[in-house]
Amino acid sequence: MIEREQIEMDVVFVGAGPANLAAALHLKAEIERHDELIDRGIKHGRKIGEIEIAIVEKGSFVGAHILSGAVMDPKAIRELMPDFLEQGCPVDTVVTEDAAWYLTPSKMINAPIVPPPLKNKGKYILSLSKMCEWLGEKCEEAGINIFPEFPAAELLYDENDRVIGVRTGDKGIDKEGHPKANFEPGVELLAKVTVLGEGSRGSLAKQAMQRLGLMEGKEPQVFSIGVKELWEVPEGSFPEGKVVHTLGFPSDTQTYGGGWIYGMKNNVVSIGYVTGLDYVDPNIDPHAEFQKFKTHPAVAEVLSGGKMIKYGAKTINAGGYWTMPKLYADGLLMVGDSASFLNGQRIKGIHTAMKSGMLAAETIVGALEHEDFSETTLRHYDEKVNLSWIYDELHPVRNFHASFQKGRWSALINSGLQYLTKGLAWGFMPKEHHVAGHERMAKLGELNGNTDPARYAELKFDKELTFDKVTDVFHAGVSHDEDQPSHLHVLDTEICATRCAEEYGNPCQRFCPAAVYEMEENAATGRRELKVNFSNCVHCKTCDIADPYQIINWVTPEGGGGPNYKGM
Repeated sequence: MIEREQIEMDVVFVGAGPANLAAALHLKAEIERHDELIDRGIKHGRKIGEIEIAIVEKGSFVGAHILSGAVMDPKAIRELMPDFLEQGCPVDTVVTEDAAWYLTPSKMINAPIVPPPLKNKGKYILSLSKMCEWLGEKCEEAGINIFPEFPAAELLYDENDRVIGVRTGDKGIDKEGHPKANFEPGVELLAKVTVLGEGSRGSLAKQAMQRLGLMEGKEPQVFSIGVKELWEVPEGSFPEGKVVHTLGFPSDTQTYGGGWIYGMKNNVVSIGYVTGLDYVDPNIDPHAEFQKFKTHPAVAEVLSGGKMIKYGAKTINAGGYWTMPKLYADGLLMVGDSASFLNGQRIKGIHTAMKSGMLAAETIVGALEHEDFSETTLRHYDEKVNLSWIYDELHPVRNFHASFQKGRWSALINSGLQYLTKGLAWGFMPKEHHVAGHERMAKLGELNGNTDPARYAELKFDKELTFDKVTDVFHAGVSHDEDQPSHLHVLDTEICATRCAEEYGNPCQRFCPAAVYEMEENAATGRRELKVNFSNCVHCKTCDIADPYQIINWVTPEGGGGPNYKGM
Protein backbone atom coordinates (compact mmCIF):
# COMPACT_ATOMS: atom_id res chain seq x y z
CA MET A 1 0.00 0.00 0.00
CA ILE A 2 1.51 3.31 -1.13
CA GLU A 3 1.41 6.07 1.47
CA ARG A 4 0.31 9.30 -0.14
CA GLU A 5 0.57 12.84 1.10
CA GLN A 6 -2.78 14.57 1.53
CA ILE A 7 -3.01 18.27 0.78
CA GLU A 8 -6.18 20.13 1.69
CA MET A 9 -7.45 22.66 -0.81
CA ASP A 10 -10.76 24.44 -1.02
CA VAL A 11 -11.23 24.13 -4.79
CA VAL A 12 -9.30 21.96 -7.24
CA PHE A 13 -9.52 22.57 -10.99
CA VAL A 14 -8.49 19.66 -13.22
CA GLY A 15 -6.95 20.91 -16.45
CA ALA A 16 -5.43 24.28 -17.31
CA GLY A 17 -7.60 25.10 -20.30
CA PRO A 18 -9.55 28.32 -20.93
CA ALA A 19 -12.60 27.19 -18.92
CA ASN A 20 -10.71 26.41 -15.71
CA LEU A 21 -8.28 29.32 -15.96
CA ALA A 22 -11.18 31.73 -16.39
CA ALA A 23 -13.02 29.99 -13.56
CA ALA A 24 -10.12 30.27 -11.14
CA LEU A 25 -9.53 33.96 -11.92
CA HIS A 26 -13.23 34.77 -11.66
CA LEU A 27 -13.56 32.81 -8.41
CA LYS A 28 -10.75 34.80 -6.83
CA ALA A 29 -12.25 38.11 -7.98
CA GLU A 30 -15.83 37.18 -6.98
CA ILE A 31 -14.76 36.19 -3.46
CA GLU A 32 -12.98 39.52 -3.04
CA ARG A 33 -16.05 41.35 -4.37
CA HIS A 34 -18.37 39.33 -2.12
CA ASP A 35 -16.35 40.11 1.00
CA GLU A 36 -15.99 43.78 0.09
CA LEU A 37 -19.76 44.20 -0.34
CA ILE A 38 -20.32 42.66 3.09
CA ASP A 39 -17.68 44.94 4.61
CA ARG A 40 -19.47 47.95 3.09
CA GLY A 41 -22.84 46.77 4.36
CA ILE A 42 -24.24 46.51 0.84
CA LYS A 43 -24.64 42.74 1.09
CA HIS A 44 -25.63 40.51 3.98
CA GLY A 45 -24.09 37.13 4.59
CA ARG A 46 -20.90 35.43 5.69
CA LYS A 47 -17.49 36.54 4.49
CA ILE A 48 -15.44 33.84 2.80
CA GLY A 49 -11.91 35.18 3.17
CA GLU A 50 -8.80 33.64 1.67
CA ILE A 51 -9.14 30.18 0.19
CA GLU A 52 -6.70 27.74 -1.36
CA ILE A 53 -7.23 27.17 -5.08
CA ALA A 54 -5.25 24.63 -7.11
CA ILE A 55 -5.10 23.96 -10.85
CA VAL A 56 -3.51 20.63 -11.83
CA GLU A 57 -2.28 20.21 -15.39
CA LYS A 58 -0.75 17.14 -17.04
CA GLY A 59 1.33 19.12 -19.54
CA SER A 60 4.84 20.35 -18.84
CA PHE A 61 3.55 23.95 -18.79
CA VAL A 62 0.22 25.72 -19.06
CA GLY A 63 -0.69 25.60 -22.74
CA ALA A 64 1.47 22.60 -23.61
CA HIS A 65 -1.54 20.45 -24.54
CA ILE A 66 -3.85 23.22 -25.73
CA LEU A 67 -4.82 23.17 -29.40
CA SER A 68 -7.46 25.03 -31.36
CA GLY A 69 -7.93 26.67 -34.76
CA ALA A 70 -8.47 29.33 -33.35
CA VAL A 71 -10.84 32.23 -33.89
CA MET A 72 -12.09 33.59 -30.58
CA ASP A 73 -15.29 35.45 -29.88
CA PRO A 74 -14.14 37.90 -27.16
CA LYS A 75 -17.54 38.00 -25.43
CA ALA A 76 -16.49 35.99 -22.36
CA ILE A 77 -13.01 37.38 -21.90
CA ARG A 78 -14.44 40.90 -22.03
CA GLU A 79 -16.71 39.95 -19.12
CA LEU A 80 -13.80 38.38 -17.24
CA MET A 81 -11.29 41.13 -17.98
CA PRO A 82 -12.67 44.17 -19.84
CA ASP A 83 -9.14 45.49 -20.43
CA PHE A 84 -7.76 42.15 -21.65
CA LEU A 85 -5.99 43.77 -24.60
CA GLU A 86 -4.41 46.45 -22.43
CA GLN A 87 -3.27 43.72 -20.05
CA GLY A 88 -1.42 41.99 -22.87
CA CYS A 89 -3.67 39.13 -23.96
CA PRO A 90 -1.69 37.60 -26.84
CA VAL A 91 -4.23 37.85 -29.66
CA ASP A 92 -2.51 37.48 -33.00
CA THR A 93 -4.67 39.56 -35.29
CA VAL A 94 -8.21 40.78 -35.91
CA VAL A 95 -10.39 39.09 -38.52
CA THR A 96 -10.81 41.48 -41.44
CA GLU A 97 -12.30 39.20 -44.10
CA ASP A 98 -14.47 36.06 -44.19
CA ALA A 99 -14.87 33.55 -46.98
CA ALA A 100 -16.69 30.24 -47.41
CA TRP A 101 -15.41 27.85 -50.07
CA TYR A 102 -17.13 24.81 -51.49
CA LEU A 103 -14.50 22.45 -52.87
CA THR A 104 -15.00 19.92 -55.63
CA PRO A 105 -12.04 17.64 -56.41
CA SER A 106 -10.59 20.21 -58.79
CA LYS A 107 -12.47 23.49 -58.32
CA MET A 108 -13.20 26.06 -55.65
CA ILE A 109 -16.56 27.84 -55.50
CA ASN A 110 -16.35 31.01 -53.41
CA ALA A 111 -19.75 31.48 -51.79
CA PRO A 112 -21.17 34.93 -52.69
CA ILE A 113 -22.68 35.15 -49.19
CA VAL A 114 -20.93 33.87 -46.06
CA PRO A 115 -23.46 32.07 -43.83
CA PRO A 116 -24.18 34.24 -40.76
CA PRO A 117 -22.79 31.68 -38.24
CA LEU A 118 -19.44 31.81 -40.05
CA LYS A 119 -19.07 35.59 -40.01
CA ASN A 120 -16.08 36.44 -37.86
CA LYS A 121 -15.18 40.00 -38.77
CA GLY A 122 -13.90 41.78 -35.67
CA LYS A 123 -13.17 38.52 -33.83
CA TYR A 124 -9.60 37.49 -32.95
CA ILE A 125 -7.29 34.92 -34.51
CA LEU A 126 -4.92 33.61 -31.88
CA SER A 127 -2.89 30.76 -30.50
CA LEU A 128 -5.02 29.28 -27.72
CA SER A 129 -1.85 27.75 -26.26
CA LYS A 130 -0.32 31.23 -25.90
CA MET A 131 -3.52 32.63 -24.45
CA CYS A 132 -3.76 29.89 -21.84
CA GLU A 133 -0.12 30.41 -20.92
CA TRP A 134 -0.89 34.09 -20.39
CA LEU A 135 -4.05 33.32 -18.36
CA GLY A 136 -1.94 30.96 -16.26
CA GLU A 137 0.43 33.83 -15.48
CA LYS A 138 -2.56 35.96 -14.44
CA CYS A 139 -3.71 33.15 -12.14
CA GLU A 140 -0.30 32.94 -10.48
CA GLU A 141 -0.25 36.71 -10.01
CA ALA A 142 -3.61 36.35 -8.24
CA GLY A 143 -2.16 33.79 -5.81
CA ILE A 144 -3.70 30.70 -7.43
CA ASN A 145 -1.60 27.52 -7.21
CA ILE A 146 -0.82 25.93 -10.58
CA PHE A 147 0.81 22.51 -10.70
CA PRO A 148 2.04 21.55 -14.18
CA GLU A 149 3.22 17.97 -14.72
CA PHE A 150 0.59 16.79 -12.23
CA PRO A 151 -2.00 14.73 -14.10
CA ALA A 152 -5.15 13.97 -12.14
CA ALA A 153 -5.32 10.20 -12.38
CA GLU A 154 -8.33 9.43 -10.23
CA LEU A 155 -11.32 11.09 -8.57
CA LEU A 156 -11.59 10.59 -4.82
CA TYR A 157 -14.96 9.78 -3.26
CA ASP A 158 -16.26 9.44 0.27
CA GLU A 159 -18.52 6.61 1.44
CA ASN A 160 -21.55 8.41 -0.01
CA ASP A 161 -20.03 8.83 -3.51
CA ARG A 162 -19.43 12.52 -2.92
CA VAL A 163 -16.38 13.74 -4.83
CA ILE A 164 -13.78 14.92 -2.32
CA GLY A 165 -10.81 15.66 -4.59
CA VAL A 166 -8.33 13.96 -6.89
CA ARG A 167 -5.28 11.73 -6.77
CA THR A 168 -2.43 12.80 -9.01
CA GLY A 169 -0.42 10.27 -11.00
CA ASP A 170 2.65 8.51 -9.68
CA LYS A 171 6.03 9.40 -11.17
CA GLY A 172 8.96 7.07 -11.75
CA ILE A 173 7.15 3.79 -12.58
CA ASP A 174 8.88 1.54 -15.13
CA LYS A 175 7.08 -0.14 -18.02
CA GLU A 176 6.64 -3.31 -15.94
CA GLY A 177 4.88 -1.33 -13.24
CA HIS A 178 7.75 -1.30 -10.73
CA PRO A 179 9.00 1.81 -8.91
CA LYS A 180 12.27 3.25 -10.26
CA ALA A 181 14.94 5.05 -8.26
CA ASN A 182 13.19 8.38 -8.93
CA PHE A 183 9.76 7.13 -7.81
CA GLU A 184 7.42 9.77 -6.40
CA PRO A 185 3.93 8.74 -5.34
CA GLY A 186 1.04 10.91 -6.45
CA VAL A 187 -0.64 13.08 -3.85
CA GLU A 188 -4.24 13.30 -2.75
CA LEU A 189 -5.58 16.79 -3.24
CA LEU A 190 -8.66 17.06 -1.07
CA ALA A 191 -11.22 19.67 -2.07
CA LYS A 192 -14.65 20.95 -1.14
CA VAL A 193 -15.37 21.32 -4.87
CA THR A 194 -13.59 19.64 -7.78
CA VAL A 195 -14.05 21.19 -11.23
CA LEU A 196 -13.40 19.04 -14.31
CA GLY A 197 -12.19 21.05 -17.30
CA GLU A 198 -10.05 18.41 -18.99
CA GLY A 199 -11.15 19.15 -22.54
CA SER A 200 -12.73 16.66 -24.90
CA ARG A 201 -13.17 13.11 -23.55
CA GLY A 202 -11.55 13.89 -20.21
CA SER A 203 -10.48 10.70 -18.44
CA LEU A 204 -11.90 11.78 -15.06
CA ALA A 205 -15.06 13.13 -16.69
CA LYS A 206 -15.52 9.73 -18.31
CA GLN A 207 -15.10 8.04 -14.91
CA ALA A 208 -17.57 10.42 -13.25
CA MET A 209 -20.17 10.00 -15.99
CA GLN A 210 -20.06 6.22 -15.57
CA ARG A 211 -19.96 6.08 -11.77
CA LEU A 212 -22.41 8.90 -11.04
CA GLY A 213 -24.76 8.32 -13.97
CA LEU A 214 -24.26 11.84 -15.36
CA MET A 215 -25.35 10.83 -18.88
CA GLU A 216 -28.67 9.28 -17.83
CA GLY A 217 -31.46 10.71 -19.98
CA LYS A 218 -28.95 12.53 -22.20
CA GLU A 219 -28.05 12.10 -25.84
CA PRO A 220 -24.74 10.26 -26.39
CA GLN A 221 -21.73 12.51 -26.76
CA VAL A 222 -20.39 12.82 -30.30
CA PHE A 223 -16.98 14.01 -31.35
CA SER A 224 -14.92 15.30 -34.24
CA ILE A 225 -11.16 15.41 -34.66
CA GLY A 226 -9.32 18.49 -35.85
CA VAL A 227 -5.92 17.99 -37.47
CA LYS A 228 -3.86 21.17 -37.75
CA GLU A 229 -0.57 22.51 -39.08
CA LEU A 230 1.05 25.91 -38.84
CA TRP A 231 2.81 27.08 -42.01
CA GLU A 232 5.16 29.90 -42.86
CA VAL A 233 4.18 31.04 -46.36
CA PRO A 234 5.75 33.54 -48.78
CA GLU A 235 4.69 37.14 -48.31
CA GLY A 236 1.43 37.86 -50.11
CA SER A 237 0.34 34.21 -50.28
CA PHE A 238 -2.58 34.74 -47.90
CA PRO A 239 -3.83 37.94 -46.30
CA GLU A 240 -3.38 38.51 -42.59
CA GLY A 241 -6.79 38.56 -40.93
CA LYS A 242 -8.55 36.50 -43.61
CA VAL A 243 -10.62 33.54 -42.39
CA VAL A 244 -11.68 30.79 -44.79
CA HIS A 245 -13.92 27.84 -43.95
CA THR A 246 -14.44 25.05 -46.47
CA LEU A 247 -16.98 22.33 -47.20
CA GLY A 248 -16.82 19.46 -49.64
CA PHE A 249 -13.54 17.89 -50.81
CA PRO A 250 -12.16 15.56 -49.59
CA SER A 251 -15.07 14.40 -47.38
CA ASP A 252 -17.75 12.15 -48.83
CA THR A 253 -21.35 13.29 -48.48
CA GLN A 254 -22.02 10.93 -45.54
CA THR A 255 -19.13 12.25 -43.44
CA TYR A 256 -19.14 15.45 -41.41
CA GLY A 257 -16.05 17.44 -42.34
CA GLY A 258 -14.62 20.78 -43.33
CA GLY A 259 -11.40 22.75 -43.49
CA TRP A 260 -10.07 26.10 -42.36
CA ILE A 261 -7.36 28.55 -43.38
CA TYR A 262 -6.60 31.51 -41.07
CA GLY A 263 -4.14 34.27 -41.97
CA MET A 264 -1.94 35.27 -39.02
CA LYS A 265 0.88 37.76 -38.49
CA ASN A 266 4.34 37.33 -40.00
CA ASN A 267 3.06 35.29 -42.98
CA VAL A 268 1.95 32.41 -40.75
CA VAL A 269 -1.10 30.41 -41.75
CA SER A 270 -3.18 28.18 -39.48
CA ILE A 271 -4.62 25.38 -41.60
CA GLY A 272 -6.53 22.30 -40.62
CA TYR A 273 -9.33 19.88 -41.28
CA VAL A 274 -12.12 18.56 -39.06
CA THR A 275 -13.54 15.06 -39.54
CA GLY A 276 -16.57 13.89 -37.58
CA LEU A 277 -15.75 10.77 -35.56
CA ASP A 278 -19.22 9.48 -36.36
CA TYR A 279 -18.27 8.48 -39.90
CA VAL A 280 -19.64 5.23 -41.32
CA ASP A 281 -16.73 3.95 -43.43
CA PRO A 282 -14.01 2.35 -41.23
CA ASN A 283 -11.48 3.01 -44.01
CA ILE A 284 -11.52 6.77 -43.33
CA ASP A 285 -8.28 8.24 -42.00
CA PRO A 286 -8.70 11.80 -40.58
CA HIS A 287 -4.97 12.58 -40.93
CA ALA A 288 -5.05 11.48 -44.56
CA GLU A 289 -8.22 13.54 -45.11
CA PHE A 290 -6.27 16.61 -44.00
CA GLN A 291 -3.27 15.81 -46.16
CA LYS A 292 -5.56 15.25 -49.13
CA PHE A 293 -7.30 18.57 -48.38
CA LYS A 294 -3.96 20.36 -48.84
CA THR A 295 -3.58 18.90 -52.35
CA HIS A 296 -6.66 20.77 -53.61
CA PRO A 297 -5.42 23.38 -56.13
CA ALA A 298 -6.92 26.33 -54.19
CA VAL A 299 -5.37 25.18 -50.91
CA ALA A 300 -2.04 24.10 -52.39
CA GLU A 301 -1.70 27.54 -53.95
CA VAL A 302 -1.87 29.15 -50.49
CA LEU A 303 0.90 26.87 -49.19
CA SER A 304 3.10 26.92 -52.31
CA GLY A 305 6.68 27.84 -51.44
CA GLY A 306 5.90 27.66 -47.74
CA LYS A 307 7.16 25.52 -44.88
CA MET A 308 5.26 23.50 -42.31
CA ILE A 309 6.47 24.38 -38.81
CA LYS A 310 4.07 22.77 -36.29
CA TYR A 311 1.52 19.95 -36.15
CA GLY A 312 -1.20 18.89 -33.77
CA ALA A 313 -4.44 16.96 -33.46
CA LYS A 314 -7.27 17.26 -30.96
CA THR A 315 -10.77 15.89 -30.60
CA ILE A 316 -13.75 18.20 -30.25
CA ASN A 317 -16.86 17.49 -28.20
CA ALA A 318 -19.25 18.38 -31.00
CA GLY A 319 -22.74 17.37 -29.89
CA GLY A 320 -23.75 20.52 -28.05
CA TYR A 321 -26.79 21.12 -25.87
CA TRP A 322 -28.54 17.72 -25.97
CA THR A 323 -25.28 15.87 -25.28
CA MET A 324 -24.32 17.84 -22.19
CA PRO A 325 -23.98 15.59 -19.16
CA LYS A 326 -25.52 16.49 -15.85
CA LEU A 327 -23.19 19.37 -14.98
CA TYR A 328 -22.98 18.80 -11.23
CA ALA A 329 -22.83 16.19 -8.49
CA ASP A 330 -21.96 16.30 -4.81
CA GLY A 331 -18.59 18.07 -4.71
CA LEU A 332 -18.27 18.17 -8.52
CA LEU A 333 -18.80 20.59 -11.42
CA MET A 334 -18.02 20.15 -15.13
CA VAL A 335 -17.02 22.94 -17.52
CA GLY A 336 -15.85 23.57 -21.08
CA ASP A 337 -15.34 20.81 -23.63
CA SER A 338 -15.63 18.16 -20.91
CA ALA A 339 -19.30 19.10 -20.78
CA SER A 340 -20.03 19.73 -24.51
CA PHE A 341 -20.16 23.54 -24.45
CA LEU A 342 -19.00 23.88 -28.08
CA ASN A 343 -21.16 25.71 -30.63
CA GLY A 344 -20.70 23.39 -33.61
CA GLN A 345 -22.51 25.65 -36.05
CA ARG A 346 -20.20 28.61 -35.32
CA ILE A 347 -17.17 26.30 -34.88
CA LYS A 348 -16.42 28.08 -31.63
CA GLY A 349 -16.05 27.00 -28.05
CA ILE A 350 -13.46 29.20 -26.33
CA HIS A 351 -15.99 31.84 -25.27
CA THR A 352 -18.62 29.33 -24.11
CA ALA A 353 -15.95 27.34 -22.23
CA MET A 354 -14.75 30.46 -20.42
CA LYS A 355 -18.28 31.54 -19.59
CA SER A 356 -19.11 28.07 -18.22
CA GLY A 357 -16.06 28.35 -15.96
CA MET A 358 -17.13 31.80 -14.77
CA LEU A 359 -20.64 30.55 -13.95
CA ALA A 360 -19.12 27.60 -12.10
CA ALA A 361 -17.03 30.08 -10.09
CA GLU A 362 -20.11 32.10 -9.13
CA THR A 363 -21.79 28.88 -8.00
CA ILE A 364 -18.77 27.97 -5.87
CA VAL A 365 -18.90 31.39 -4.15
CA GLY A 366 -22.43 30.58 -3.01
CA ALA A 367 -21.36 27.10 -1.88
CA LEU A 368 -18.45 28.52 0.12
CA GLU A 369 -20.64 31.16 1.74
CA HIS A 370 -23.16 28.58 2.94
CA GLU A 371 -20.58 25.81 3.46
CA ASP A 372 -22.75 23.48 1.43
CA PHE A 373 -21.05 21.56 -1.38
CA SER A 374 -23.85 19.15 -2.12
CA GLU A 375 -25.97 18.91 -5.25
CA THR A 376 -28.52 21.09 -3.49
CA THR A 377 -26.24 24.11 -3.85
CA LEU A 378 -24.14 23.10 -6.85
CA ARG A 379 -27.24 22.58 -9.00
CA HIS A 380 -27.44 26.38 -9.21
CA TYR A 381 -24.66 26.06 -11.78
CA ASP A 382 -27.04 24.35 -14.19
CA GLU A 383 -29.61 27.07 -13.54
CA LYS A 384 -27.03 29.79 -14.20
CA VAL A 385 -26.05 28.17 -17.50
CA ASN A 386 -29.68 28.02 -18.66
CA LEU A 387 -30.25 31.66 -17.71
CA SER A 388 -27.09 32.88 -19.46
CA TRP A 389 -26.19 33.72 -23.03
CA ILE A 390 -24.70 30.20 -23.26
CA TYR A 391 -28.26 28.85 -23.44
CA ASP A 392 -29.25 31.60 -25.87
CA GLU A 393 -26.41 30.50 -28.14
CA LEU A 394 -26.42 26.72 -27.78
CA HIS A 395 -30.13 25.91 -27.57
CA PRO A 396 -30.93 27.20 -31.09
CA VAL A 397 -28.18 24.94 -32.53
CA ARG A 398 -29.05 21.91 -30.40
CA ASN A 399 -29.81 19.72 -33.41
CA PHE A 400 -27.03 20.94 -35.69
CA HIS A 401 -24.58 18.05 -35.50
CA ALA A 402 -27.25 15.36 -35.42
CA SER A 403 -28.57 16.62 -38.75
CA PHE A 404 -25.24 15.78 -40.42
CA GLN A 405 -25.56 12.13 -39.40
CA LYS A 406 -28.10 11.85 -42.22
CA GLY A 407 -25.76 13.18 -44.91
CA ARG A 408 -24.42 16.53 -46.13
CA TRP A 409 -27.15 17.68 -48.51
CA SER A 410 -30.09 17.00 -46.24
CA ALA A 411 -28.10 18.49 -43.36
CA LEU A 412 -27.57 21.78 -45.19
CA ILE A 413 -31.32 22.07 -45.78
CA ASN A 414 -32.06 20.93 -42.22
CA SER A 415 -29.58 23.34 -40.62
CA GLY A 416 -30.99 26.19 -42.71
CA LEU A 417 -34.47 25.44 -41.39
CA GLN A 418 -33.03 25.19 -37.88
CA TYR A 419 -31.48 28.62 -38.28
CA LEU A 420 -34.85 30.09 -39.26
CA THR A 421 -36.81 28.30 -36.51
CA LYS A 422 -34.30 28.67 -33.66
CA GLY A 423 -33.27 25.03 -33.66
CA LEU A 424 -36.30 22.99 -34.72
CA ALA A 425 -35.08 20.08 -36.84
CA TRP A 426 -36.67 20.25 -40.30
CA GLY A 427 -38.50 23.30 -38.97
CA PHE A 428 -40.85 21.36 -36.64
CA MET A 429 -39.00 18.69 -34.57
CA PRO A 430 -37.77 19.77 -31.09
CA LYS A 431 -35.12 17.04 -30.90
CA GLU A 432 -33.10 15.04 -33.39
CA HIS A 433 -31.27 12.06 -31.94
CA HIS A 434 -27.50 11.59 -31.95
CA VAL A 435 -25.83 8.22 -32.47
CA ALA A 436 -22.44 7.65 -30.83
CA GLY A 437 -19.67 7.48 -33.42
CA HIS A 438 -18.47 3.99 -32.53
CA GLU A 439 -22.02 2.73 -33.06
CA ARG A 440 -22.31 4.35 -36.49
CA MET A 441 -19.15 2.75 -37.89
CA ALA A 442 -20.17 0.03 -40.32
CA LYS A 443 -18.52 -3.35 -40.62
CA LEU A 444 -16.70 -3.93 -43.87
CA GLY A 445 -19.33 -6.43 -44.96
CA GLU A 446 -22.11 -3.91 -44.38
CA LEU A 447 -20.75 -1.08 -46.52
CA ASN A 448 -22.60 -2.30 -49.60
CA GLY A 449 -20.32 -0.34 -51.89
CA ASN A 450 -20.52 2.82 -49.74
CA THR A 451 -16.76 3.14 -49.63
CA ASP A 452 -14.04 4.25 -51.98
CA PRO A 453 -11.16 1.75 -51.94
CA ALA A 454 -9.07 4.26 -53.89
CA ARG A 455 -9.80 7.14 -51.45
CA TYR A 456 -6.10 7.69 -50.73
CA ALA A 457 -4.56 5.91 -53.73
CA GLU A 458 -3.13 9.11 -55.21
CA LEU A 459 -2.04 10.59 -51.87
CA LYS A 460 1.74 10.62 -51.68
CA PHE A 461 3.71 12.04 -48.76
CA ASP A 462 6.25 14.28 -50.45
CA LYS A 463 7.32 15.93 -47.14
CA GLU A 464 6.91 19.33 -48.77
CA LEU A 465 3.14 19.71 -49.01
CA THR A 466 2.01 16.43 -47.51
CA PHE A 467 3.45 14.52 -44.57
CA ASP A 468 3.15 11.05 -43.10
CA LYS A 469 2.01 10.63 -39.51
CA VAL A 470 5.46 9.99 -38.05
CA THR A 471 6.84 13.19 -39.60
CA ASP A 472 3.89 15.16 -38.28
CA VAL A 473 4.31 13.67 -34.79
CA PHE A 474 7.89 14.97 -34.79
CA HIS A 475 6.54 18.45 -35.51
CA ALA A 476 4.12 18.08 -32.58
CA GLY A 477 7.11 17.96 -30.23
CA VAL A 478 5.89 14.75 -28.65
CA SER A 479 7.93 13.35 -25.79
CA HIS A 480 7.20 10.45 -23.44
CA ASP A 481 9.55 8.49 -21.23
CA GLU A 482 9.27 5.07 -22.87
CA ASP A 483 10.17 3.34 -19.62
CA GLN A 484 6.72 3.79 -18.11
CA PRO A 485 3.49 1.80 -18.36
CA SER A 486 1.53 2.47 -21.51
CA HIS A 487 -1.31 4.91 -20.87
CA LEU A 488 -3.30 3.28 -23.67
CA HIS A 489 -5.02 0.28 -22.14
CA VAL A 490 -6.31 -2.18 -24.72
CA LEU A 491 -8.58 -4.40 -22.68
CA ASP A 492 -8.63 -7.39 -25.06
CA THR A 493 -5.95 -7.58 -27.76
CA GLU A 494 -7.39 -10.90 -28.95
CA ILE A 495 -10.33 -8.95 -30.39
CA CYS A 496 -7.84 -6.83 -32.36
CA ALA A 497 -6.19 -9.89 -33.91
CA THR A 498 -9.44 -11.66 -34.74
CA ARG A 499 -12.87 -9.97 -34.79
CA CYS A 500 -11.69 -6.41 -35.43
CA ALA A 501 -9.32 -7.49 -38.21
CA GLU A 502 -12.13 -9.34 -39.95
CA GLU A 503 -15.05 -7.03 -39.22
CA TYR A 504 -13.48 -3.56 -39.45
CA GLY A 505 -9.97 -4.04 -40.83
CA ASN A 506 -8.37 -2.65 -37.62
CA PRO A 507 -9.47 0.99 -38.01
CA CYS A 508 -7.24 2.11 -35.10
CA GLN A 509 -4.39 2.14 -37.64
CA ARG A 510 -6.30 4.79 -39.56
CA PHE A 511 -8.24 6.89 -37.05
CA CYS A 512 -5.22 7.56 -34.83
CA PRO A 513 -3.48 10.71 -36.18
CA ALA A 514 -0.15 9.80 -34.58
CA ALA A 515 0.69 6.27 -35.82
CA VAL A 516 0.26 4.81 -32.34
CA TYR A 517 -1.47 1.60 -33.42
CA GLU A 518 0.08 -0.94 -35.80
CA MET A 519 -0.83 -4.48 -36.72
CA GLU A 520 2.42 -6.44 -37.05
CA GLU A 521 2.99 -10.04 -38.02
CA ASN A 522 4.07 -12.25 -35.14
CA ALA A 523 6.81 -14.49 -36.52
CA ALA A 524 6.04 -17.21 -33.97
CA THR A 525 2.29 -17.40 -34.57
CA GLY A 526 2.15 -16.18 -38.15
CA ARG A 527 -0.73 -13.83 -37.42
CA ARG A 528 -0.97 -10.06 -37.22
CA GLU A 529 -1.10 -8.68 -33.69
CA LEU A 530 -1.47 -5.22 -32.21
CA LYS A 531 1.58 -3.09 -31.41
CA VAL A 532 0.97 0.10 -29.39
CA ASN A 533 3.54 2.88 -29.93
CA PHE A 534 2.29 4.89 -26.97
CA SER A 535 5.27 7.27 -27.07
CA ASN A 536 3.81 8.77 -30.31
CA CYS A 537 0.56 9.75 -28.59
CA VAL A 538 -0.58 13.38 -28.97
CA HIS A 539 -3.29 12.99 -26.28
CA CYS A 540 -6.16 13.60 -28.71
CA LYS A 541 -8.30 10.73 -27.25
CA THR A 542 -9.51 9.63 -30.71
CA CYS A 543 -8.82 5.98 -29.92
CA ASP A 544 -10.89 6.09 -26.73
CA ILE A 545 -13.76 7.59 -28.73
CA ALA A 546 -13.72 5.85 -32.12
CA ASP A 547 -12.83 2.25 -31.30
CA PRO A 548 -15.91 0.24 -32.38
CA TYR A 549 -15.55 -2.24 -29.49
CA GLN A 550 -14.82 0.44 -26.85
CA ILE A 551 -11.91 -1.61 -25.51
CA ILE A 552 -9.31 1.18 -25.64
CA ASN A 553 -9.12 3.17 -22.43
CA TRP A 554 -6.99 6.33 -22.42
CA VAL A 555 -5.58 7.12 -18.97
CA THR A 556 -3.11 9.78 -17.93
CA PRO A 557 0.58 9.02 -18.53
CA GLU A 558 3.34 10.35 -16.34
CA GLY A 559 3.10 14.11 -16.00
CA GLY A 560 5.02 16.33 -18.40
CA GLY A 561 4.83 13.96 -21.37
CA GLY A 562 2.87 14.34 -24.57
CA PRO A 563 2.88 17.04 -27.24
CA ASN A 564 4.35 20.52 -27.04
CA TYR A 565 1.84 22.88 -28.62
CA LYS A 566 3.55 26.10 -27.59
CA GLY A 567 2.51 28.74 -30.10
CA MET A 568 -0.13 26.50 -31.72
